[in-house]
Amino acid sequence: MRIRYRKPSLKTLLGATAVKKKLKRNLGVYQVTRVLNAPENAKRRTKRAMGLESSAAKLFRFTAKLFK
Repeated sequence: MRIRYRKPSLKTLLGATAVKKKLKRNLGVYQVTRVLNAPENAKRRTKRAMGLESSAAKLFRFTAKLFK
């Protein structure tokens, strides 16, 4: 059994998110946001390299929430 880290939203379940992403991709919005989101992406890559986004770390945070 896999523990879900987050539950999907209603928009995701209905497919609205996929349509919105496809529209943005076709309009070229992601080329602009790639530049704007670069600092956050670098921070996330660093955390991933450190192991903070690994399965073990997620499990630890999940169990820590249970006993909080």
